[in-house]
Amino acid sequence: MPGILLHLLPASLYLGLSLHFWQRQRGSAPATAASGLQPWERVVLIAALAMQAVGLYNALFPGDAMHFGFAYALSLMLWLALAVYWIESFYARLDGLRALVLPVAALCALLPAIFPAEHTLANAGSPLFRAHFVMAMLAYSLFTLAALHAVLMAAAERRLHRGRLSRALAGLPPLLTMESILFRIILIGFVLLTLTLASGVLFSEALFGKPLSFNHKTLFALVSWLIFAGLLMGRHAYGWRGRKALRLTLAGFLTLLLAYVGSRFVVEVILGRSM
Repeated sequence: MPGILLHLLPASLYLGLSLHFWQRQRGSAPATAASGLQPWERVVLIAALAMQAVGLYNALFPGDAMHFGFAYALSLMLWLALAVYWIESFYARLDGLRALVLPVAALCALLPAIFPAEHTLANAGSPLFRAHFVMAMLAYSLFTLAALHAVLMAAAERRLHRGRLSRALAGLPPLLTMESILFRIILIGFVLLTLTLASGVLFSEALFGKPLSFNHKTLFALVSWLIFAGLLMGRHAYGWRGRKALRLTLAGFLTLLLAYVGSRFVVEVILGRSM
């Protein structure tokens, strides 16, 4: 299958599913709109995830090399976030979340075809580097899902206060249940982010061929770690919740996004060179 199809087909399936879900929610009563994923919908979604995974693998690992860039980072982050959503959907009904995640995933699935990476990473064959990379991308994807989850919670809370809950939000679990899921995602992501930063510090010379340098990427990653650490401590010690928790979640995610994806975008797209 040509490489472009491995990006185009999953994007088309994500977009098609998104339109299908919106039409079903608009055409059904709230009680029936929140019916969870049907078996055929799960099959289509996992097929799209599998095709995108093959396309990403071929783009990331052409031969023995490893290419990476901001487009690959966003595509991989949304792929992992959507995979986590697919698993979570077996245990909790998160119907409203798919209408938010799927269009973004469709756009990000196309990005590697639009902005192919020309930057080749060094030490791609190192087991330490690959472990560091996998942990980082898992952490980023979980925080991506947490940010989308926080946006959906904020929209639902605003609608509830106004007394006008849309069909798209009617299928969501209670806000307390969603909040518990949000903090579970944040906790797992925080553990992975801690391991990512620790492996970068302890094995910097083995991973990257040079001692750890303190730059803007490191600074943003540390600030993000501090934000999520403070959020989890505040939740445990003071019961932080509601708007404060949602704002800190989005602040931590945006800071983490700037740590890598933002710098890649500026260098590769705006400046037109590789890092």
